[in-house]
Amino acid sequence: MKHQPFEAEHFFHLYNRGNNDENIFLEQENYSYFLILMKKYLLSVADVYSYCLLPNHFHIIIKFKEESQQEVGKNNSKISLHQPISNMMNAYTKAINKRYNRRGSLFQEHLKRIKITEENYLRNLIIYVNTNSTHHQIEDYRTYKHSSYDALISDQETSIKRDEVIELFSDVNNFKHVLSSKKLNIETLQELILE
Repeated sequence: MKHQPFEAEHFFHLYNRGNNDENIFLEQENYSYFLILMKKYLLSVADVYSYCLLPNHFHIIIKFKEESQQEVGKNNSKISLHQPISNMMNAYTKAINKRYNRRGSLFQEHLKRIKITEENYLRNLIIYVNTNSTHHQIEDYRTYKHSSYDALISDQETSIKRDEVIELFSDVNNFKHVLSSKKLNIETLQELILE
């Protein structure tokens, strides 16, 4: 289930954690740099619907673009959907290793992924990802700065697919209400995610 091939025009939940549960974000600027890499690499092949970056793991919900919209690489060949994600993870690992004088792999062996095929599951996952800091008792999701929540409820410019996400919940107020009441089957999601 976690190694399903990436497919154009499909939603995927990407997640991974630090090797041996070590932190992958060690200070504030690490979070910012990861987001810069997400924009640089992910947005070439996918739209981002939600994310949450926690000290030792991350969650990202993306929808791959139509193949015709994907960037074309050298020799006019299409870039595989996996390559930009791999490049992003490698770039982040190299930067962290260099900055903190560490060696070896930063993340667990394989990037985890789940293909999302049902709208209800997508909605529940968006709730789960945006409230993840509360779920892990790190910080209240409404004040946590390393998730897509602020971008989704504000009207500031963002590369997150805010309109599409809010539409799944009718409007911003309902989105906030659903998150605050956490009307989702958290146990089912946890079983699928195998945290």
